[in-house]
Amino acid sequence: MKLSKLLTVTAIFAVGASLISCGSTAKTTVTKTEGSLNETAPAQDYQGLKRTVAIARFSNETEYAKGAFYDKDNDPLGKQAIDILSAKLAARGKFVLLERADADKIQAEIANYGGNAQKVPADYLIIGSITEFGRKTTGEVGFVSRSKTQTVEAGVNIRLVDVRTGQIIYSEEGKGQAETNSSTTFGMGGVQGFDATLSDKAISAAIEKLVDNIEKTCMDRPWKSYFLSYDKDGIVIAGGEKQGVKVGSVLPVYERGKQVKNPQTGMLIELPGKQVAKLTVLMVGGTTVTDEYAVVDLTEGAVDSSDLTKYVIQDK
Repeated sequence: MKLSKLLTVTAIFAVGASLISCGSTAKTTVTKTEGSLNETAPAQDYQGLKRTVAIARFSNETEYAKGAFYDKDNDPLGKQAIDILSAKLAARGKFVLLERADADKIQAEIANYGGNAQKVPADYLIIGSITEFGRKTTGEVGFVSRSKTQTVEAGVNIRLVDVRTGQIIYSEEGKGQAETNSSTTFGMGGVQGFDATLSDKAISAAIEKLVDNIEKTCMDRPWKSYFLSYDKDGIVIAGGEKQGVKVGSVLPVYERGKQVKNPQTGMLIELPGKQVAKLTVLMVGGTTVTDEYAVVDLTEGAVDSSDLTKYVIQDK
């Protein structure tokens, strides 16, 4: 009799343990549905010259959250995409980012102090849009269990424009997916409610692939600078520490090639110029990207100081 009671108690404990172990589970996964490039080096490891980039706009081209009182200038999905893209680009440490989306607010704040914002041109302009966005909830109900899956899918399109030529040098669509799964067994545990963070994760996953390719496209093109002054007091060029110019850096100077018109496209093309000199950076100054400069020494070759506009300083 005692043995049978002992077996009964043991069985109860065993069943209870199994119920607890499979009672409630929850898991969230984030997927980039298209492959990305290899991960780049951490931002703190980058010591090269930086590219100046601005995000012109990021619009929501889907029907998501577009009700009767929808305001396209204050679309939360588009603003969210701009914030995510800006944060990811800044984390790479290879860009000087310029604010464009909220430029009017910045100008208004500067005006309160009687100032005026300087207009800084970007090397590259990013134009983006959310082209796909959807949410679905699925579930299964069994004899002793039930499960629930929430899925959000997002598609983001990016165009990268070279400001000097107006040409689109990169365009691609990235897709991302985020989902969360939960289940209960024998009524134990609880199924998750609405998860609003899945929207953020899906858009972030879609943008992540594009950031890799934006970085590669920009860094494959040369960093450029120009002479500010060349006289008896010294030689000064544009660009400083925030753009990656450091004391001791050696920068080649090229005489700009002539411009010819391409009859196929109707556009002017600047032919490659020849290297005529080298500069060594002696000192950098300035506090922002708008007023940075570098004092340099002409260590090789010659430059016509009477016409500095025919030269360009670049790293490649």
